[in-house]
Formats: sequence, C-alpha cells, structure tokens
Amino acid sequence: MTTETPRWFKSSYSDNGGTCVEIAANLAGSRGVVPVRDSKDPHGPVLDFSTTEFAAFVAGIKSGDFGTV
Repeated sequence: MTTETPRWFKSSYSDNGGTCVEIAANLAGSRGVVPVRDSKDPHGPVLDFSTTEFAAFVAGIKSGDFGTV
C-alpha cells in the first residue's frame, strides 16, 4: 500500500468560468487510478477511475464522441 497523496492538476485550457475538473494523474502508476474532483469543491467527493477507464474517456474527448459544451 502506498501513502502517496494526490497532486491535483487543472488543465491550462480550463479558463471557462469555473466549470472545471481536476485530476491527480500522479496516482496512475502507483495505484492504477486517476482521481477526479470538481475544481470548485476541493473538499467534496472524488471519483476514482481506473487508468483504462480514464484513457478511454480522454480518447473519446479527442475523437469528439461527447460533442461540445
């Protein structure tokens, strides 16, 4: 078991009025998860996605599967 803590990161593209998420990619190698949280609520809930799930999500974004906001 590792005691590494999340190092939260918000994309430089996220200057969109506060509707952002933060990820802690530093845990992908040690725990096999990518935690995600709402940047407006840093003490709120965190969703953990497996590295496979997160990679599929990023691939979907890049290919336009989710449309535009």
